[in-house]
Amino acid sequence: MKVIETKNLTKYYGKSRGILDLNLDVEEGDIFGFIGPNGAGKSTTIRTLLGLISASSGEGTVFGMDIHTETKNILKRVGYMPGEANFYQSMRVRDMIKLSADLRKKDCQKKAASLCDRLQLDTNKKIEELSLGNKKKVSIVCALQHEPDLYILDEPTSGLDPLMQQEFFQLLKEENKRGATIFLSSHVLSEIQNYCKHAGIVKDGKLIMVNSVSEMSKSNTKRILIQGIDQLPALEGVVNLEQSKEGFQFLYQGNMPDLIERLQGLPIQNMNISDPTLEEIFLHFYQDK
Repeated sequence: MKVIETKNLTKYYGKSRGILDLNLDVEEGDIFGFIGPNGAGKSTTIRTLLGLISASSGEGTVFGMDIHTETKNILKRVGYMPGEANFYQSMRVRDMIKLSADLRKKDCQKKAASLCDRLQLDTNKKIEELSLGNKKKVSIVCALQHEPDLYILDEPTSGLDPLMQQEFFQLLKEENKRGATIFLSSHVLSEIQNYCKHAGIVKDGKLIMVNSVSEMSKSNTKRILIQGIDQLPALEGVVNLEQSKEGFQFLYQGNMPDLIERLQGLPIQNMNISDPTLEEIFLHFYQDK
C-alpha cells in the first residue's frame, strides 16, 4: 500500500518556485529519507502533503485520502514534527505535552512519560527556559506520543546532541517495527544512509532520483584512491578529482578495464576501489546535473 502518493504536485509562491511536478511514492512500513539542502523544496512538500499550504496544481494522497479535501482525517493518523516548532512560552513542558494529547482526544500519559524519560526531558520547566535541543525534545514527544501510523519529520535532529540523536533514531526504529511508516526530511546524509530504507533526492523543487539507499551506493560510480604517483593521466569519467597527501581521489563513472589500461606502467603503490558514500552520490547530483 502506498501511504504517500503524489502526481505532478506543484506549488508556487507567487512567481517563486516551491516544488515542480513532484511524483513521489512512499510504501507502507518504509523509512523514507527526503534529501536536499535548504531551499530545495523539502518543507514545501511536507506542508503541502499535510494541507498546511495549498498546492498550485497536481494531486496527492496520504493513506489514499486526498490532501486537498481530507486534511482532517489525514492529520488524525500523522505525527508531524516541523523543523522549527513554536510552543506557548509560558507553559510548562508537561502541560504543553498534555495539551498536544488533548487536542487529539487521547490519553498519552504512559507513552509521554516513557519518551520524556528516554530523552531526559525535564517536564517541570517552562518552555521559555529550554535550550534549542530541549525544545526539540518536546517536539519529538508531541509527535510520537499518540503512536500514529505515519511520522512526517522535518529536520528532526537539528539541535540534539549525538547521544540524543542515537536515542531518537532508536525510538524511530521501534515505531517502524510496530508498523509505522516514517518520512524523514534531512540534509544530514549520514542519517539517511544509516537509518533509511529508501530515499529521494530533491533539487530545485524537482525529484531527481528515488531508490533504495543500498542501491544508491551501488551505482556504476566508484570511489578511486591512487597512491604513489605525482600526476594522474587524462581520464574520461572522472568526477570530483582531489589531490592530497594521501594521493589522488575521485569518483569514476567510466569503464573499469579502460581505467586499468590507462594506469598501466605508472609507479602506483596502492589503489583502492570502493562504493561511494551517499554524501558523494548526493554531491555528484547537485554539482553535475
